[in-house]
Amino acid sequence: MTKPPDKSKVVRKLRCAVYTRKSSEEGLEQEFNSLHAQREACEAYIASQRSEGWALVRDQYDDGGISGGTLERPGLKRLLEDIEDGLVDVVVVYKIDRLSRSLADFAKLVEVFDRNGVTFVSVTQSFNTTTSMGRLTLNILLSFAQFEREVTAERIRDKVAASRRKGMWMGGVPPYGYRVENRKLVVEDDQSAHVRWIFGRFLEIGSCTELAREVGVRGIRTPRGNRIDKKYIYRMLSNRAYIGEAVHKGDSYPGEHDAIIDRETWDRVHAILQESPRKRAARTRAETPALLKGLLFGPDGAAFSPTHTRKGDRLYRYYVSQTVLKHGAGSCPIGRVPAGEIEAAVIDQLRAVFRQPEIVAGTWKAARAHADDISEADARTALQQLDPLWGELFPAEQARIVELLVERVEIGTDGLNVRLRVDGLGGLAREMLAGDMGAAA
Repeated sequence: MTKPPDKSKVVRKLRCAVYTRKSSEEGLEQEFNSLHAQREACEAYIASQRSEGWALVRDQYDDGGISGGTLERPGLKRLLEDIEDGLVDVVVVYKIDRLSRSLADFAKLVEVFDRNGVTFVSVTQSFNTTTSMGRLTLNILLSFAQFEREVTAERIRDKVAASRRKGMWMGGVPPYGYRVENRKLVVEDDQSAHVRWIFGRFLEIGSCTELAREVGVRGIRTPRGNRIDKKYIYRMLSNRAYIGEAVHKGDSYPGEHDAIIDRETWDRVHAILQESPRKRAARTRAETPALLKGLLFGPDGAAFSPTHTRKGDRLYRYYVSQTVLKHGAGSCPIGRVPAGEIEAAVIDQLRAVFRQPEIVAGTWKAARAHADDISEADARTALQQLDPLWGELFPAEQARIVELLVERVEIGTDGLNVRLRVDGLGGLAREMLAGDMGAAA
């Protein structure tokens, strides 16, 4: 006795979309054309699978007169959009080549199908990814597609390598100082002048950080208008395109383009870059002018002189009393002070001065003695602008401002006394109003 079918078994509904395509427009005007024939066969197949829960969706996805060698097809695009929206479970076609004639494009479509849990059926080729045999066939096809992609990639890499060995430009963003014409690098006059200045200035100061600040002062920016930072400068200084070479995977070849930097300058720059960043930074700090040179005095009235010592790669800066230098340790109650601490204390007092109304009033009077058109509000605005600007100034400019503002700094056992130059405050206010200080930041 046969067992009756289990009517309690729930069959999941599968929404089936039929896709049809015809390469040429010939015959599309007929009442019953190739697209109709494809659709009829696909709908009949879906009807035969009704017991498996297959159901035809109402939307039609047809492309008439469009080649299968491209994915730019209106009907196919609508189908993929509905798949992404979760409206389709099974894609049914008359033959595989109706979906795509390109194995690589076919692989892309299958990736979309797999990502959205959609299966694929060809009704005339027994190709059905809902079955294990269909998935095996699909995997074989995709293996060949992967092989095709890898072979193509190898050919492209070999062509690029051969072209680079000949010094040809193979695309991408051109280095600063060049533009691309007819697939070749051509020197850009204005930018190339900036490149030469950057290389030359680096030879003078040896610091990408300081150089980035100076580049900002000059208003030099990338071709896209972005700020040039120290990382961008380091890449520029390391780009062998500037000496007329083309680089591929670490190897350099003579390029087709003209050099901007001569070999001697390049070698001198890279002799500096080969030093450790810590050593270069220490040398830069050692060459930085002392802010309080000639301004700092001890409790006995003797001047303090800047000096420094090294321990390993680290640099330590100090101010030492002339009394101690002449008569030895213990001859002055304060013989040596750390430069960073005393300079920071003086700067903090200066910046606090800029915010005090009574100082602003005195500055206004001093400034008015030299320029009647400066109002108290102008003086207040000028000094207040210096507070946030201070950190952007170069060390040499900071030292000049301190010398302009400070008459004397007296250090004692009970604290610090900073005596200001009122005329210096007025002069500084005039500089700020004239915009000269902003140009040095």
